[in-house]
Amino acid sequence: MPIRLAILLSGSGTTLQNLIDHINDGKLDATISIVISSKPNAYGLIRAQQNKIPTAIVSPKNYPDFKTFNEALWKTIRQYPVDLVVLAGFLSLIEVPPDFTNRIMNIHPALIPAFCGKGMYGHHVHEAVIKSGVKITGCTVHFVDEQYDHGPIILQEAVPVFEDDTPETLAERVQAKEREIYPKAIQLFAEGRLKVEGNKVKILPAVRKETF
Repeated sequence: MPIRLAILLSGSGTTLQNLIDHINDGKLDATISIVISSKPNAYGLIRAQQNKIPTAIVSPKNYPDFKTFNEALWKTIRQYPVDLVVLAGFLSLIEVPPDFTNRIMNIHPALIPAFCGKGMYGHHVHEAVIKSGVKITGCTVHFVDEQYDHGPIILQEAVPVFEDDTPETLAERVQAKEREIYPKAIQLFAEGRLKVEGNKVKILPAVRKETF
């Protein structure tokens, strides 16, 4: 059975579209139960609706504090069958209920633990990378805990930083890698091949199918 995803986003939904494409191409054993946006005008909502995926808006601005926002968010998620929550440019910190420990994924456009934390997202990351003078950056898929860009690392890919890079040119190469490794990490979860031990994730070998 395909795993069931809840996708959380705040913007254009390019990550959502990438996952939809992988599902439609038979490369990702998943279905999308619900797409939730923290912003009412996010284009990702339109992408979801065009693919007949249920949508919801849960904006932090509509709640008095972090706790009530998260209560509303999880109440919405739990209205649908969900095996894995996927953060796809969701710009709000979320609480991790005990039953969703190691069942929430995020991707960050740098090699965690470098260039991460509150306020480090999108072009802010690439600007900081270029300013620092490092020669290598990349992207990281990780399980989510209750800190920004933290939690057990599942996959990482490196991307070179060139001397003439701008935040835009660097972002293009990092995003290309993101489009590769995020569906790969979700597929590993779908196959039951991710085992978390402490702060480390072990990738188990694929189960060999017997042929007769």
